[in-house]
Amino acid sequence: MFEITIQLCGGIGLFLLGMTLMTDSLKALAGEKLRLWLSKFTGSPIKGMFSGIGFTLAVQSSTATTLATIGFVSAGVLTFSQAMGVIVGANIGTTSTGWMVALLGVKFSITSFALPFIALGAILKLLTHGKFALLGLCLAGFGLIFFGIDQLQIAMASVAHHVDLSVFTTTSFLSKLLLVFIGLVMTILLQSSSAAITTTLAALAGQAIQLEQALMLVIGQNIGTVATAILAVIGSTANAKRTAAVHVLFNVMSAIIAFFILLPLFVWLYDYIPIIHFLDHVIIVAAFHTAFSVVGALFFMPFLTKFGRLIIYFIPDNQKERTEYLDQASLSVPALAISTAERVLFLNLYDQLCIFRNALTDGTLVTENKLRDFDNLISDLDLYLEKIALPELIEDREKLIFLLRLAVYIRVLRSDLDDLNYALSIRAQPKIFQVALDYVNILDHSLNELFVQRNQLKVENFHEELLSLKQWADEHRKETREKIIEYVQLNKLSAARNLDLLAAQRWLDRLIAHTQRLANVMSEKSTVLSSTVGVSAYEHEHLSSQFTD
Repeated sequence: MFEITIQLCGGIGLFLLGMTLMTDSLKALAGEKLRLWLSKFTGSPIKGMFSGIGFTLAVQSSTATTLATIGFVSAGVLTFSQAMGVIVGANIGTTSTGWMVALLGVKFSITSFALPFIALGAILKLLTHGKFALLGLCLAGFGLIFFGIDQLQIAMASVAHHVDLSVFTTTSFLSKLLLVFIGLVMTILLQSSSAAITTTLAALAGQAIQLEQALMLVIGQNIGTVATAILAVIGSTANAKRTAAVHVLFNVMSAIIAFFILLPLFVWLYDYIPIIHFLDHVIIVAAFHTAFSVVGALFFMPFLTKFGRLIIYFIPDNQKERTEYLDQASLSVPALAISTAERVLFLNLYDQLCIFRNALTDGTLVTENKLRDFDNLISDLDLYLEKIALPELIEDREKLIFLLRLAVYIRVLRSDLDDLNYALSIRAQPKIFQVALDYVNILDHSLNELFVQRNQLKVENFHEELLSLKQWADEHRKETREKIIEYVQLNKLSAARNLDLLAAQRWLDRLIAHTQRLANVMSEKSTVLSSTVGVSAYEHEHLSSQFTD
């Protein structure tokens, strides 16, 4: 019995490892295309549902689709209403795994085919890079899935001879609920409904369990898949929590329909329809899984708007912080995590530059609470960046390096905020104030389009204007200082006031230089950033500390 248990655990482990390799590589291959696809094809609940089906079929994981969708909602790429249809579609799409296992995995042994897939995948991973390396991981994962299924079959055939599972009868209501609960626990423990359903199909094929037992286990396993989504939205945005709530609500309602309507129907059809009676049991279970997800969608979709309003009522949006976008769900897709962090960076750079603009134009200073908010954001962003897995695709790595370069300037500008009171001194001295107004004028022309709308076409103009202002300030620095001294003498101000005005001039020069360097990085976004070429020594020092702290 010990050997059977080891083989059973090994088969599950191989299946989970294969699913992880295949899903992660497919998600990495999708990358930014996934975001564009979902944002483009989710204009209505029906389109969203079909997008959810399509993506889940592509990556063979409803959990991956659900977590990616939650991440997109948190990042503001998808609205909550768009995400609801995707979640429903993901639950339909995940039933394809059962069909794949039923038609291929337990019908005949494909170990002889699985091992070459593993070998070919390993060779591609070791000898190539980028997309071909990801394709290698996908092939190896595909091979491991079916090698694991083969081991599960062998183990379950032995279980049928050594273990009596007749204690789990289907004669009473409580015993049926117990089987549903066991299925739920299986999914939570394995962290994969696909792995749990595959284990059930292997047990059924090995005659370790009966058909009706398998049907009830599948109902519980479908409910259990919501556990990952619930964990992913702890501390996340209200919209992300609402999206997870849709997932829970749909799965529970589908399970209720399946338990009270479809289960008795399938059992009756099996007993009284000769054609169905002669079908393989694993095919019937796969069909049952698809049927109750489709029926659940047919019931759920017409009332989607009402369900959405109900969920919004019970989960109100009380969060207004920028860090609300940095949820853990986005990390499931590296390309999405990078886009999420970039969005947070751009919005907070916008906030910081607005503070400088307001201080220079009307003398409004920043509060201590706001400064603490920036400090907390930088800390949260550092932790988030550390969790982003290094992408396989070169273009995603380039985006990550661009992101790290941007992160340098959110810290630099934060340090400039410590001396924001110099803005009041600048407003009192005409010569420096004129330079400050030129700086403010540049911000007024570009801030919203660059940092909120993210119009890349405006970047070059923004950079050129700041560079011209910086060069002018450098060339006239001595003249400006002389004007300050002359102003102090003319108005008979103190030496301390003179030093304060000179310090204010240096602070403004630094602020202009820092903003110009930021604009320079933004203008280089489309260039190759995979090496330190184009990274200034100033940035290199900060980037080095990012990896060594």
